[in-house]
Amino acid sequence: MTTDSQLLINYRGYETRVALVENGELVEFQMERGAKGAGLLGNIYKGRVLRILPGLQAAFVDIGLDKAAFLYVDDISCAEREFSRLLGRADPEGDEEGDLEDGSPEESPEPSEFETHSAPIETLLTCGQEILVQVSKEPIGRKGARVTTLVSIAGRRLVLMPKVSHLGVSRRIEDEDERRRLRELLESDLSGFGFIARTMAEGASDYEIKCEASFLTQLWEKIEKDASLAQAPALVYQELDASLKAVRDIFTDQVGSLVIDDQDQYEKVKNFLQAFAPELLPALTLHQGKEPLFHAYNIETDLLRALNKKVWLKSGGYVVIESTEALTVVDVNTGRYVGRRNLEETILKTNLEAAKEIAYQLRLRNIGGIIVIDFIDMEKEPNREKVFLVLQELLKRDKGKTKALPMSELGLIEMTRKRARENIDRLLREPCFYCQGQGFLLSGTTVCHRAFRELELAASLYPGEPLILRLRPSIRDLILDEGRGELEDLEKRLKTTVRIQADESMHAESFAVEPLSGLARGKKADALLQAPVDGKAPSPANAGAPSSLNEKLG
Repeated sequence: MTTDSQLLINYRGYETRVALVENGELVEFQMERGAKGAGLLGNIYKGRVLRILPGLQAAFVDIGLDKAAFLYVDDISCAEREFSRLLGRADPEGDEEGDLEDGSPEESPEPSEFETHSAPIETLLTCGQEILVQVSKEPIGRKGARVTTLVSIAGRRLVLMPKVSHLGVSRRIEDEDERRRLRELLESDLSGFGFIARTMAEGASDYEIKCEASFLTQLWEKIEKDASLAQAPALVYQELDASLKAVRDIFTDQVGSLVIDDQDQYEKVKNFLQAFAPELLPALTLHQGKEPLFHAYNIETDLLRALNKKVWLKSGGYVVIESTEALTVVDVNTGRYVGRRNLEETILKTNLEAAKEIAYQLRLRNIGGIIVIDFIDMEKEPNREKVFLVLQELLKRDKGKTKALPMSELGLIEMTRKRARENIDRLLREPCFYCQGQGFLLSGTTVCHRAFRELELAASLYPGEPLILRLRPSIRDLILDEGRGELEDLEKRLKTTVRIQADESMHAESFAVEPLSGLARGKKADALLQAPVDGKAPSPANAGAPSSLNEKLG
């Protein structure tokens, strides 16, 4: 990060948006919407165990949300010495090498980094048991929050881990003398708690470090007291709101300016900086221009671009990003780029440019989980290695933990990126009610042919009865144009007539068939019009659910 970067906070009562801009380019985006959409990551709850799943070695915990939280066995802290003694295991040691990542909530060390469980979860927890848990991963899609009992509380320079005695220093602090100084400072603390020195601890005075350690320790004591008095399920500690969290975790002396467009938020952030980082106050400004903040910095346009599946490269090639619930697939194509010398060189240049764009897009879109990148096939092994090393180097700039495997002979790179919250696509969009999230619609010709088949079925139920076919105007026009001959043949074969009616309320894939005479409409005809599909009866409001006569193909 350079001083050419800006941290922008756009605050409105219904929404808080945070954007990190580097060299005029949006690189990170976060959003919280009102009280309902407030982030859960880092919140601490007193929960109650609802159900234990031995087969999954996990448990569901009621923390007061709509969906029960998920607690995996490796996310259960055994700092409670009683458990260790009962299970015949030694107490955890606190002298591991201090080379952990930054200790922000989304980067906190996993429980397995301190101690792994050999005991089954059913010996650690019981149904109805009350436990203190912290959200380590927000609800994503249809999944509930993931929680851990290994609680950590992030400050600006330190992370307190009250249930372990581990001391660590962020591996991003490379100066060995500074690492040694920070470790000695943490070791001088007599609380017995674990601490991690974050990147922002580098260069901080001894007094500042000790004051923050004391503050976090007192905060934990208050949380413990509140938890003892609370009745589960209950929230006992709420993480900072989006504005203050961004200031705490992102705003450093490497960020050129912090711009806020709301007076009250400006004052709140100003008070926060006065208490924890007064040296950064000169970089804080209040946006007072007539043009909205995100428009002034072109963020609105960047956000729209970040929702596109296809991302064009400067050379003329492009990258396609497709996400599913389980993984994200990235496909690289040469597109309009034809190169100047030979095919291998053209492909290498496109792949190198794509690697840079992909690393940027993963960070901007906050894409997590399993990621498979399909680079264009290269014949030479050194070229495959070059693309992999470039991608690996670019991923080091990402705060999200990533792990990438070398490129296969098929040009695939498999990687993972830690996912703690919804990605930008799910934050800003929802599945299409029209295509029901499929992303494709049946072609007009396919719908015409389905309608012809349903007319044959209707004719068998009402022999000799004229029929009405209702469908969207565009499909009607297609039948009367390209399908007129087929329709006339159908009428001759069925010995009936078909009247076609346009209906704007019909789904593009949907249509309805009914006999012309209302007197002839009995129970069978009612079934044709009203039989439910996927548990829903067809109606203009539910245009995507066709009748039984035109149920979905397949």
